[in-house]
Amino acid sequence: MPTYDDQNIFARILRGEMPNDTVAETDHTLAFRDIRPQAPVHILVIPKGKYVSYDDFAANAPDAEIVDFHRTLARVAAQAGVSLDKGKGFRAITNAGENGVQEVPHFHMHILGGAPMGRMICRD
Repeated sequence: MPTYDDQNIFARILRGEMPNDTVAETDHTLAFRDIRPQAPVHILVIPKGKYVSYDDFAANAPDAEIVDFHRTLARVAAQAGVSLDKGKGFRAITNAGENGVQEVPHFHMHILGGAPMGRMICRD
């Protein structure tokens, strides 16, 4: 597992060094609007702990952090009007490492919705 980089943009947001458009915050999780939205609803949900990727988070985070993260994500999707009980659905995406085209080395989940998302990957 790569070493966590304390200077990544999400670490800086969590320390209050960078602004963000907060949607929800708990003791363990922060959700905020993406600065370059790829859909009408594009929210990032991040744990406050130092996890590089989803597999790092799933393997190493305490149960309370894992539960809080997923419950916060569900609450944010509902508040944004994209959950199945409030809207027409959403896509949740996380990228890991070079082949996953991860841009920020801090685990984060994208919630994308508000319009049809199309196929997950383009087939050649």
